[in-house]
Amino acid sequence: MSGGLCTVFDDVAIVDMVRTPWVDLGGALATVSPIDLAIKAGRAVLARAGSDPQAVGSVLAGSMAQASFDAYFLPRHVGLYCGVPLAVPALAVQRICGTGLELLRQAAEQLRSGAPQVLCVGAESMSRNPIAAYEHRGGFRLGAPVGFKDFLWEALYDPAADVDMIGTADNLAREHGLARETVDAWALRSHQRALQAQQAGWFAEEIVSISSESFFADGYQPRGIELPRGLAEVSRDSHPRPTDAAALARLRTVHPGGVQTAGNSCAVADGAAAAVVAPYASCTRPPLAKLLMATAVGVSPHTMGIGPVPAIELLLRHSGLRADQIDRFEINEAQAAQVVAVAQALQLDVAKLNVHGGAIALGHPLAATGLRLVHTLARQLQQGHLRYGVAAACIGGGQGMALLIENPRFTA
Repeated sequence: MSGGLCTVFDDVAIVDMVRTPWVDLGGALATVSPIDLAIKAGRAVLARAGSDPQAVGSVLAGSMAQASFDAYFLPRHVGLYCGVPLAVPALAVQRICGTGLELLRQAAEQLRSGAPQVLCVGAESMSRNPIAAYEHRGGFRLGAPVGFKDFLWEALYDPAADVDMIGTADNLAREHGLARETVDAWALRSHQRALQAQQAGWFAEEIVSISSESFFADGYQPRGIELPRGLAEVSRDSHPRPTDAAALARLRTVHPGGVQTAGNSCAVADGAAAAVVAPYASCTRPPLAKLLMATAVGVSPHTMGIGPVPAIELLLRHSGLRADQIDRFEINEAQAAQVVAVAQALQLDVAKLNVHGGAIALGHPLAATGLRLVHTLARQLQQGHLRYGVAAACIGGGQGMALLIENPRFTA
């Protein structure tokens, strides 16, 4: 394909990363503002990275839905309550499901402009997506339709292509000849691997536990997190659970004639993730990963889920690497048909793909997901003494994004 954005980096370190647990829609984090989830993750990653908040030169934050009345201030409040200097600016970043990846790309760009460190945070409260109306600022006329709708549900529909996100995956299933059984088999793999990883404690290293607490900043009003009464702590992802092929097969498809169901689509979850990005040369200890390259491309909105294919192809072309030289892939599982279609189109070795499960089993808090993909990927490279990893996501409206990272501890 022609076009697409490709950015190459030669001195960018992802110093460290952390995330909260991913908690199911309506669960233990349902009443928590995404700003407070973001502050929690931001404070935790600065502590984990051993970074002085006063050394942060920029704050980048993403959150898709306006899930609190102070949503406009999310990036700025993250900086203020994480203790960065008052003069440090904050910016909201939005690339829908690719937001977490875009945060890292923009952070790397800002290092080139002289930022000594960048704090990146993605947070999402799917539970607090509002019931909203956009037509009633002028009041209600007698007998006129009332326009209140479920923002979370309506946001999954693309009016340009006249298709919802599940429909785009069904389109890919038809285009690539994917049977329901094939799609369910991938979903079962994701559920089983995520549950196995959780039971083995694999995810615990990347998670900061959530408890009721207050956040204070000199000169500003206190804010914080309050969990439901009787719940002291949330420390694990809530969606991983036992299932089997028969249980998945019993679920009804969302659209007649389609293949996507509630069991083979991403779980809807609340959560936040964060990263500290700095020049590699400034690191006093080996960082989590080196960021080598980022790509972003456009694809048809009707089959938006194929976006990782041209994004990864562009990345490989500019890096000079072949797909078989990439040691691990983490591709967001928006829908099972989508990730299977991507794997087939790229002829990937699926033994290297989403080896600990994906969003079908763990959940997909939109703006935070890309950060989780990179974190999980970097940890796999370090633990397996591997060199290269690619994280990628499809993006509603018809885009794809991919990042290439390298294990700084790799020795041939």
